[in-house]
Amino acid sequence: MKDKINQEKEFLFGKKNYIIMLIGIVFIASGFIFMAGGGSDNPEVFNEEIYNWQRIRLAPTLVIIGLGIEIYAILADPKK
Repeated sequence: MKDKINQEKEFLFGKKNYIIMLIGIVFIASGFIFMAGGGSDNPEVFNEEIYNWQRIRLAPTLVIIGLGIEIYAILADPKK
């Protein structure tokens, strides 16, 4: 009974890891925000805005960078 009382709950990651994860989520979210839009109200009319450099180059790059940051946050040692 006393063993259960004395056990402290421990988080899986450290504070540093959670901060890095939050930064990665911001990168991923901003990438998806840049990907949004560019459609046309009329299906008969083609909108050139869908080939904007932000949707083609910037947004996927931000998502991939965010995923890399997330992997680093998971693998980083919280004690350093």
